[in-house]
Amino acid sequence: MAYDWQPLILTLKLATVTTAILILIGVPLGYWLAFGRFRLKAVVETLVAMPLVLPPSVLGFYLLLAFSPKNAFGRFLDDTLGLRLVFSFEGLVVASVLFSMPFMVHPVQSGFQNLPRSLMEAAYTLGLSKWQTLIRILLPNIKPSLLAGVVISFAHTIGEFGVVLMMGGSIPGVTKVASIAIYDEVESLNYSAANFYAFILFAVSFSILLAVFFFNKRALRPL
Repeated sequence: MAYDWQPLILTLKLATVTTAILILIGVPLGYWLAFGRFRLKAVVETLVAMPLVLPPSVLGFYLLLAFSPKNAFGRFLDDTLGLRLVFSFEGLVVASVLFSMPFMVHPVQSGFQNLPRSLMEAAYTLGLSKWQTLIRILLPNIKPSLLAGVVISFAHTIGEFGVVLMMGGSIPGVTKVASIAIYDEVESLNYSAANFYAFILFAVSFSILLAVFFFNKRALRPL
């Protein structure tokens, strides 16, 4: 029996793009939350953490409303930028970035907060700027935390269902990722195909996590 590999390819593409964007956003945001001192910090941290407790369907529903061309913001994106996010791959990326944000930001923030202040003070004493200190001193010292954020974000995106269903539906080759394909196949009582997709996702997630645990174990091994 021939299986359609398109949902799996689309899932890996979504997870890769989402994780890359989260690295670009999550590292500066984690740094800001770790070292920043401002009045609304608790509010920002709460907003970042909301996907941890908010049902995916709720977040997906509000994103669907916000980006719908029938509403002001969605109409603005469509008319001004020609960008329609509902039922599109780009919309899945936006939803996935928002939904997986805490899985990148929290490990990075924790990694920064656990570093001794003397590292930053020594770097500033040597004349390094904040940007140079971040790139050359801080990031190399939080590699396990950064790797954890990358892996968890990637794996979490692979397993997303509610958010991607609300934002993208089930359009083959566009928004039908593996989790949606499993749901569709089960509804059609095609358990063989559902098992194929489920097993691939299980194997990929297990392999990624196993590699991370192995890497961290070797990194923590005394010389």
